[in-house]
Amino acid sequence: MAQRILKLATIVAASALALTGCAAGGSDSEEPTTVTFRLWDDTVAASYEKSFAAFEKANPDVEVEVNVVDWADYWTQLRTDVAGKTMDDVYWVNNSYFGTYADSGNLVDIDALFGEEARDGWESSVVDQFTRDKTLWGVPQLYDAGIAVYYNTEMLEAAGLSADDLNDLTWSPDATEDTYLDAAKSLTLDAAGTPAGDPAFDGTSVQYGTNLAYDTQAIMLPFIGSNGGAFQKDDEFAFSDPKTVEAFQYLVDAINTAKVAPPAAETNTNGDFSLDAFVQGDMALFQSGLYNLKNVEDDAEFEWGVASIPAGPAGRVSVTNGVAAVGNAASDEQDAVAKVLTWLGSEKGNSYLGQSGAAIPALTAAQSSYFEFWEKNEVDVSPFFDVIDGEQPIASPTGANYGKGFDEFDPIFQEIFTGAVEPEDGLKRAEDAANTALVN
Repeated sequence: MAQRILKLATIVAASALALTGCAAGGSDSEEPTTVTFRLWDDTVAASYEKSFAAFEKANPDVEVEVNVVDWADYWTQLRTDVAGKTMDDVYWVNNSYFGTYADSGNLVDIDALFGEEARDGWESSVVDQFTRDKTLWGVPQLYDAGIAVYYNTEMLEAAGLSADDLNDLTWSPDATEDTYLDAAKSLTLDAAGTPAGDPAFDGTSVQYGTNLAYDTQAIMLPFIGSNGGAFQKDDEFAFSDPKTVEAFQYLVDAINTAKVAPPAAETNTNGDFSLDAFVQGDMALFQSGLYNLKNVEDDAEFEWGVASIPAGPAGRVSVTNGVAAVGNAASDEQDAVAKVLTWLGSEKGNSYLGQSGAAIPALTAAQSSYFEFWEKNEVDVSPFFDVIDGEQPIASPTGANYGKGFDEFDPIFQEIFTGAVEPEDGLKRAEDAANTALVN
């Protein structure tokens, strides 16, 4: 999941070795078997702790230990630990990275564990994301739905805007068709309170209008998709698509010329920068997903709401995503792993994720607790769902060798967003390098 970076609970390889495949007790031991579960989100981890407490009461022969690894380190650590046979027994994956591990035989076959008929109970888009060669390789856990815009009500009103105005905004490479940038400028202020659209604006923002940045899921893919561009075509990267280049140029100009969003030097390497700026009252609009809803609810001490993302020339196009829990096929505790995976795929086990509003469960029968939580808190989550009922969502990045491609294009994308490289030149270079990595 263009996905967020959260607080670190680092796992060193030595610890993982002690926890994986070497758990105290086995089928003949009086001590319960320990199954370790790794994920990257400490907000959702708290819900899992409650879920596993209920699981352990029903299964006293198994204990589950939850380990949180920061998103920034997650995939590098995962690759190292899988290769070194020190990986946790069960762990989270997203659509972009799971193919490598499914193809290499590292994952438990979920269809064999649940039966293919179980697929009908999960969100179909999440099932599709984690199905490869007609086999489901992960137990769907979270359904991210679409992307929307969180807004600071007071900042909106001070600029003479309303939530309805946000729902009507459009962006376009053609300045005569664009209304989004003018709104963002009116919400961007310097220290004197001068908006970015005023000639007297000094170029240094103390209040950012929006969070445009190098953020694949929340920003890049929706802007690419709503301009009719592509990120991938036939499992190859397609960054040089003219419509994709236009979307990048728009984002880069908004950041570096119009100054309506934080500089890339701040956001390229700190995925929490914009979230922090929004909840601290330093940003008016924060385009993101359901995965940040609980964070905003917990930390924002001002009135806020949710509106639709801006529509582009190709319509209002979002990305939808999900997260699955996979079983480590190399674990020595396959019976216990099967019990944990079965619990995670059950209505009771999955429902804990929604009870605190942390995430919407991927099992449709378990989703009512999530909607009840946010209705009780008087938060309208419909913009996250309305957008995926409209235009066809743009596909999230995927592929068995996506990680190799990412390693090549990531530093070039960072240069593009800082303005050091022109989008057209940088995207062609990134495309060539990433596609070469796919076949090497």
